Amino acid sequence: MRNRTFADLDRVVALGGGHGLGRVMSSLSSLGSRLTGIVTTTDNGVPPGGSVVRKVALPRGDMRNCINQLIAEPSVASAMFEYRFGGNGELSGHNLGNLMLKALDHLSVRPLEAINLIRNLLKVDAFLIPMSEQPVDLMALDHEGHEVYGEVNIDQLDNVPQELMLTPPVPATREAVEAIAEADLILIGPGSFYTSLLPILLLDEMARALRRTPAPMVFIDNLGKEHSPAARLSLAERIAIMERYVGKRVVDAVIAGPKADISGIDDRLVIQTPLEASDVPYRHDRALLRGALEKAIQLPG
Repeated sequence: MRNRTFADLDRVVALGGGHGLGRVMSSLSSLGSRLTGIVTTTDNGVPPGGSVVRKVALPRGDMRNCINQLIAEPSVASAMFEYRFGGNGELSGHNLGNLMLKALDHLSVRPLEAINLIRNLLKVDAFLIPMSEQPVDLMALDHEGHEVYGEVNIDQLDNVPQELMLTPPVPATREAVEAIAEADLILIGPGSFYTSLLPILLLDEMARALRRTPAPMVFIDNLGKEHSPAARLSLAERIAIMERYVGKRVVDAVIAGPKADISGIDDRLVIQTPLEASDVPYRHDRALLRGALEKAIQLPG
C-alpha cells in the first residue's frame, strides 16, 4: 500500500463500539459510502427509567452515537434523533433516537434495515452494521474461574479475565462478514478492550474473515488508561490477546500517543504521534487521527 492515500481505497472497515468507533468514523467521514463501521452489540446498560426500552432487540447506544458523529447536515430530523426527554414522566432520561430505532424494529424485517432507514433519513452515507442481528451477552471467566455476565460487570473486574465468550453463540451479520472480505483496510479501536473491541472477534465468522482477508489491519490505541482489567495489560499483551481470538497474526500497524509504551511490538509499523483532542484529552482529535491513518496506509504490500 506504499504511496497510497484514502482516495485509492474502495472500502475501509472500522470495528468497535462506544465513542471510539464514532470518533474514527467521523474522522474519515469524507469517504462517504466507502466507509463501513461494524458495531459491537453486547452492551447491557439500562437507561434511566429502564422499562420503556428494556426489551429492545439489540442495544442501540453505540449505533446512535456513531450516527450522531456522522451527521454532516444538521436538520430537524437530526435534532429529533439526538433529543433526550427531561422532566419526571415515563420517558424521562430516554433518548428519542433509541426509541426511533426501537419503533423501526417493529416495522422492519431486519435490524440492519432499521439502521439503514435512519441513515437515509439523516443523510449519513457511511454504512453501519451490527456485529450480529441477534441479542447476545458477553461472559467472562474471572481469575478464579467464576462466570461474570455483562459489560458493566466485566469492566469492573479487579483482575484480567481468563476467558471471554459470547452467550448464546450467535452468527455474525452477513453484510459484516462481506465487508471484511471486500475491505482494503481494516481498523480496530480505540475503545474498551474487553467490551467494545474483543466481542466482534469472538464471532466465528468474523474471526475466519479476518484470517482470510489480505487487507492490512491497524490497531488504534486508547489515549488514556482504561478503568477496566485492560489497564493491567501492556499494548503488546492486548495485541497478542486479539490475535489469539482471531487465530492468526493480523495487526500490521499500531497508532498510539507519544506516551504509550510500545515495547514488544518492534516488528510492526508503529506510528507514535500526538493525537489528543484539545477539549477532551483522552479522546482523539479527528484531524490528527486522520493524519496518523494516512501514514498507516503506507504499509508495504
